[in-house]
Amino acid sequence: MPAILFYIFSALTLAAAIGLVANRNAVASALSFFVCLCGISVLFVMLDAHLLAFLLILVYAGAVVALFLFIIMLLDMHGGKRPPFKKMTIVASSIAGALLIFGAFSFFARGQFSTDELALAQAPAFFTDLKIYGAKLFTTYMLPVQLVGFLLLVGMLGVIVISKKHEEKEPGDRIQEPGDKP
Repeated sequence: MPAILFYIFSALTLAAAIGLVANRNAVASALSFFVCLCGISVLFVMLDAHLLAFLLILVYAGAVVALFLFIIMLLDMHGGKRPPFKKMTIVASSIAGALLIFGAFSFFARGQFSTDELALAQAPAFFTDLKIYGAKLFTTYMLPVQLVGFLLLVGMLGVIVISKKHEEKEPGDRIQEPGDKP
């Protein structure tokens, strides 16, 4: 049964992520982002990382998506024809994608970080849970947390790009020089 739930929520998360990128409507894209974060949160619950799941819903899905929706509605953005990407944007996104793929492959090649369980077991009782949580956060769950952070960075960059105003220029238009008569 847990395997079936994993596949269902993984497919939902993947579909929401594709909807986030492919959707031209900014509000629908932000809602797809919310569904994607909720799916990731369910996957965290299945990994018994309840605190991470709660924080993901509370901080990212609650506050950040609400902020994105507020900005989009404040700017009164509408989907439509987008200007073509510049060469520098294509080069920078290709480099960022290559670095992300390289980082993921190097993480999987090296395996997980080792923890000293004996040192954690000798910690005082009050700090034991926090130290174990911290050790698991920076070892076992480091990749998912970093991926969520990267997803938020991409989302913020998307909001910045969407909110940028582009002027439509006619082919015969020229820039008026100072001193020219209108």
